[in-house]
Amino acid sequence: MFQIPNTLTLLRILLVPVFAIAFVIPGEAARLTAFVVFCIAGLSDALDGFAARKLNAGTDFGRMLDPIADKILVGVALMMLVAEGQVREFNLTMGLGSLLKLVPALIILAREILVSGLREFLAGVSVSVPVSSIAKLKTTIQMVAIGAMILGPIADRWVPGSLALAYIALWFAAVLTVYTGYSYFRAGLAYTRKRRERIA
Repeated sequence: MFQIPNTLTLLRILLVPVFAIAFVIPGEAARLTAFVVFCIAGLSDALDGFAARKLNAGTDFGRMLDPIADKILVGVALMMLVAEGQVREFNLTMGLGSLLKLVPALIILAREILVSGLREFLAGVSVSVPVSSIAKLKTTIQMVAIGAMILGPIADRWVPGSLALAYIALWFAAVLTVYTGYSYFRAGLAYTRKRRERIA
C-alpha cells in the first residue's frame, strides 16, 4: 500500500484540503500558496504513473486510487473556482448568459462521473479501454487551464488577457473531455451489442 506510487497518490488526496483552505483565505500570498499546492498535486499525478512503470510497482490499490485522487483534485478545484466567481465573471463579460457560466465545469465533472461508472462496468466484464494520447492531452490542458484560473486574479495583472486564455483552454479541455468520454461509452455499447447478439 505504501509503495512510492501509492504514497504519491495518497499525497495528492491529502493536498486537496490544503489547497481548498489556501484558496478561500484572502490575499495574494494565500492564492499563490493554493496555486503551488495545486501544481504539486498535479505533478504527483504524472510522477506516480512514472514511478509505477519504472519501479514495476503497480498495484491494484494504486490503480483503484489514482483515478479517484484525480477526480477529487479536479472536482474540488472546479467547484472552488465556480464558487469564487472566476468562471462566472468572465463568462458574463463575454455576454454568454448566466445559464452558460458553469458549462465547462459541468461537462468535465459529468464526464468524470460517467467514465467512472463505465470503467467499473467494463472492468467487471474484462473489457480494457487503454488511455489514449488525446486523453493525456486533455488531462494536461485541463490541469494547466485550472492552474491558470487559480492564479488568474494575480496573473491577469502581470499578463493582461491570461485569464481569458485560461478560460478558453478550459473550454477546449471540456470539448476533449466529451470526445474521450465517448470512447468509453462506445466500448460499453460494443460489449452490450455483442452480448445481445450472443444471447440471440
